[in-house]
Amino acid sequence: MTSAILWILLASFIGFTIAAVFAGRLKLLRNIYLVFYIPIIAALFYAFIVSNSISIREIVLHNWGWGLVGAVLAAGFVVKNVLSQPSSERQKGFALLTDILWPGLTYGLIDALLLSVLPILAVKLAVDETTLLNSWYGKVGFIFLGLIASFFATTAYHLGYPEFRGKKVIWPNIGNGVLSLAYLLTMNPLAAVLPHITMHIAAMIHGPKTTGQVPPHYDNNSE
Repeated sequence: MTSAILWILLASFIGFTIAAVFAGRLKLLRNIYLVFYIPIIAALFYAFIVSNSISIREIVLHNWGWGLVGAVLAAGFVVKNVLSQPSSERQKGFALLTDILWPGLTYGLIDALLLSVLPILAVKLAVDETTLLNSWYGKVGFIFLGLIASFFATTAYHLGYPEFRGKKVIWPNIGNGVLSLAYLLTMNPLAAVLPHITMHIAAMIHGPKTTGQVPPHYDNNSE
């Protein structure tokens, strides 16, 4: 359990620091900001996987059918939320393709790993050492702990962005909470990863200047 807590704390601290320094203080444009955010979080996740001898193939294939069902349902929720926000101008041609692949697909993937997959896997590793999952109430307890871990990482990360300070941090917790719950109920990370990617792509197409799912935003300049 101690190791799991340390990984969650480390991920939360790194997520907060990256957002606070590169977006909050330096105010880097989104695509430049991601040049720092994406490789740092990818390296963190890789270190987590290797140090805990986790097989990506095994966790992706486990309950993969239910994972896809969960992904479709969760994606419907988060995309609806994106479309409920005001639309704004988007890029065209090759620039739009770049937006779909970089702040869309890649950013969405890395966010999902940081905010859902790593915290929940850390909790799963901890409870696997106990008999908690041998009863229905233990499984409910695991879902609760997984959500708390995801909420903690999500809150810490988003507080690094000035635009999410105060009560506004509630909204990303609701959205990502749905994705994390989909993962916990299906026990397949695709249920969280695929909707997060879909949400980011939808935000880039609907209009990145007015959709909160793709920070950072700086007043009238969000790029």
